[in-house]
Amino acid sequence: MEENYKLAKWLSGEMTDEELAAFQAEPDFAVYDKIKKYSADLETPTFDEQSVLSKIIASPKKEIKTISLTQHWLFRVAAVLVVGLGLFFGVKNFATSTETAQNGAQNTFLLPDHSEVVLNAGSEIEYKKWNWDNNRILTLEGEAYFKVAKGQKFEVNTSLGKVTVLGTQFNVKQRDNRFDVTCYEGKVKVNYKDQELIITKGMSIAFENGQSIEIPQSTVQSPEWLNNELVFYQANLKSIVNEFERHFNVTLELKSKGNSQLFTGTIPVDNMDTALEILSSSYHLKPIKVSKNKFILTAVDAQK
Repeated sequence: MEENYKLAKWLSGEMTDEELAAFQAEPDFAVYDKIKKYSADLETPTFDEQSVLSKIIASPKKEIKTISLTQHWLFRVAAVLVVGLGLFFGVKNFATSTETAQNGAQNTFLLPDHSEVVLNAGSEIEYKKWNWDNNRILTLEGEAYFKVAKGQKFEVNTSLGKVTVLGTQFNVKQRDNRFDVTCYEGKVKVNYKDQELIITKGMSIAFENGQSIEIPQSTVQSPEWLNNELVFYQANLKSIVNEFERHFNVTLELKSKGNSQLFTGTIPVDNMDTALEILSSSYHLKPIKVSKNKFILTAVDAQK
């Protein structure tokens, strides 16, 4: 813009001596000077004012739009911004979205179709927003409760099995070698290895190390962990300790051998001391506090 302004002043002869000297010192001045000389030698055809005036009066009036150099530059910047934003949102929609729940916390969020997901502690979900309504597929690591909006097939993949629904409420839990699915509304199809099973409201299925675990039918309306209760069916001590660590974000060091007893029951987890006492008494363990977030569990016999 400044260069155009200086060129206009030079052509109109409005430059001061200092400005002219500075302008002539610029590397492009020689080119400007040649253009000025050659254009001065050009001959223009005879201009018939009367004829031009008659044509103007006879022609229909049209609105004349003037676009300044500034406007032209702004349009180019705006175009670049539009393209850039388009690329940004395109990449954002095509990229994989990830939702996590850290140990000691839960994470509630909505999918693009407004299906609700609650992630339990120490869990993660990945999905893609692009074309979600026609491709409702996600990957779960850990445990999550789903309230699925009605629509196309909804699929939850885990490393142990797959759950497929249309519109329902269900819970999926995949921890180590154990896979649990509970249906709270509607109908759920579960694929585990070479098996395909259908469960309905109140039904649950579980597998561990390839073996089926029978779970009684329930009348609860949602997962117990949403109400600060951990419910276990034929769970081994290691899996209970791992769930305890995720929920309270603590470390439990187990120094006890031979605890092969399977636990079925409920542990309230709104108070860590109470939960720790129930866990310890169930397995005849004594908790020893090492630090704020670390406990050692030793066999009671070892204290004698």
